[in-house]
Amino acid sequence: MPFAVYVLGLAVFAQGTSEFMLSGLVSAIAADLDVSLSAAGLLTSAFAVGMVLGAPLMALFSRTWPRRRALLLFLAVFIAVHIVGALTPGYGVLLAARFVGALANAGFWAVALAAAVSMVPDGLRGRATAVVVGGVTIACVVGVPAGAVLGERWGWRAAFWAVAVVSLPALWAITRSVPGGVPGGRDRDRGRGGGTAPVADARGTASAGQGPETAPAPARTPAPIPVRDELRLLLTAPHLLPTLLTMALVQGATFCAFSYLEPLLTRTTGLTITWVPVALALFGAGAFLGVGAAGRYAERRPTAFIAYGMAALALGWSALALTAGRPLAALALIPLLGMLAFGTGTALITRVLGLAGRSSTLAGAFGTSAFNLGAAVGPWAGGLALEAGGGYRSPVWVSAALMALALLTEGARRLRRVRSRERASGSTAG
Repeated sequence: MPFAVYVLGLAVFAQGTSEFMLSGLVSAIAADLDVSLSAAGLLTSAFAVGMVLGAPLMALFSRTWPRRRALLLFLAVFIAVHIVGALTPGYGVLLAARFVGALANAGFWAVALAAAVSMVPDGLRGRATAVVVGGVTIACVVGVPAGAVLGERWGWRAAFWAVAVVSLPALWAITRSVPGGVPGGRDRDRGRGGGTAPVADARGTASAGQGPETAPAPARTPAPIPVRDELRLLLTAPHLLPTLLTMALVQGATFCAFSYLEPLLTRTTGLTITWVPVALALFGAGAFLGVGAAGRYAERRPTAFIAYGMAALALGWSALALTAGRPLAALALIPLLGMLAFGTGTALITRVLGLAGRSSTLAGAFGTSAFNLGAAVGPWAGGLALEAGGGYRSPVWVSAALMALALLTEGARRLRRVRSRERASGSTAG
């Protein structure tokens, strides 16, 4: 695996910490800024809305840029808005900072996913995707609990400063390791750790010392696909749109429960605030295992992997809602749900990139949008359930309902696929 793929995972670690860390800070932010708990939860939704809108827009904006330049710009903006968020005294500025930071994060994700799969052989696409997504899971294991500890000891603003500081090494590492090629070709064997092929000069002499007779022809980077053609390829790709909808529902279920995990544990389960970082770390540890499992096994039987994962998630969220008043049961279910949520989500992202073919950058953008559409709708729906008087278990029940919808969507996709195969067999036989 090229070193540059791991560098992308490092950058995603910082961004994933930012996206998830509010789950341990929501009460402190609400108290400090004098807003309701549901309003503080909307900071997660604002970030997700920025990701939904920003992924395709930023991908189109930067589609002809060298990938290294695009990644550096997006990460620099991400750092800047976290400094603004740490300094602001008002809720409105913080909400805007979250939205702008999400736009930059979305652009980074879209380019990073496409860059990662372009640097590896087809058989390693799942593992490359898992490495990038793995940055989020490590954020859940280390970054999010650390943010909760920082928030408890020095205030929630300390967590924003920490995200900005942690992002700086990733900024430097990208300049040193990520290939600078433009989208359209494959970056395999370019950059540190992957080797460099000999390059011929204008007279046909190889730079590696080979003569003109043995020098390979200079590699040409294919021209980028026109935007209209790339969009047409995506929108007409079989089963892509149903997969995106399924992904949005799965992530909506994850973010709905996760965004209100802190009040659930402290006000229903009866744990003290010091247990919240432990619970977040357990969720992240499970997520790390789930992403690793998806990278290794999802490509062997992707349909079964996704279907079983979603069924288990529907049962798991229901079980958490029923047993939230029992500390041992809740703490045992949290890592299991993290593993199932991120394992299934990673397999769905890999499916999207595989269905897209040559439209990898926009496919990464669409996948990012679907991921974060769920992240926007989930906390919003959970907040509605809270304000309706459903209690602190109600967001978890909403998560279970969203997983039931995801199962129906996946079932409809599989049925449509079977029918299309039967029609194709019938026409061939005829």
